[in-house]
Amino acid sequence: MIEYKVIQSLDLVRVPQPNGDAISLLESIALISEGTTGLVTWEAALYLAEWALENQQVFTGRSVLELGSGVGLTGITVCRSCNPLRFVFSDCHSAVLEKLRENVRLNRLGEETSPAIRVDELDWTTVTEEQIRGIRADTVIAADVVYDPDVAGSLVKLLLKILDCSSAEAQPEIYICSTVRNPETYGGFKLQLEAAGLNHEVMTGPVGAVFPYNRLAPFELIKVFR
Repeated sequence: MIEYKVIQSLDLVRVPQPNGDAISLLESIALISEGTTGLVTWEAALYLAEWALENQQVFTGRSVLELGSGVGLTGITVCRSCNPLRFVFSDCHSAVLEKLRENVRLNRLGEETSPAIRVDELDWTTVTEEQIRGIRADTVIAADVVYDPDVAGSLVKLLLKILDCSSAEAQPEIYICSTVRNPETYGGFKLQLEAAGLNHEVMTGPVGAVFPYNRLAPFELIKVFR
């Protein structure tokens, strides 16, 4: 089992990787800090990172957009281990973006040996088609972003806009990973997908244990498509 702990009760977390390297993360010890839950790594982000390590073909040589990156564990894992061509981290909260940029620098991403990397402020309710086309995503990922009906509705509209900004021949692959804490809220998200004309497929199969966390939690990873 790979170690995942807060060092000396500070907000620096080191996460060893399968290749012997380690991810260092600055994050909050409190679940809610500075008015947001985005300053802590949630379990679905760990699950999605493990899935990425076993499905590297989804990311290798591709342009990847992560929605709601938080402190960046999933994205940093992808950048370190899956060889994407480009990677765009994104969030909308100023404190989260500040910590995210620190974590990208802390892990020496953006250097010559790394893929092209950006950290973008991206508000799901105001993002423009020009912004989306500028990202040119082949793969879109998000973890633990379906926790509120209003947020879920904004996400569905954003996914539609992302697909609308892509050609029919080159639709991006979209993967949303969730910890199903409230079945009603999560079910409502799926109904909103359906109402918007979007389909989804549940991704099944074993995921290797890389990080220690509560594996009894009800995770679901879906692929969203038109």
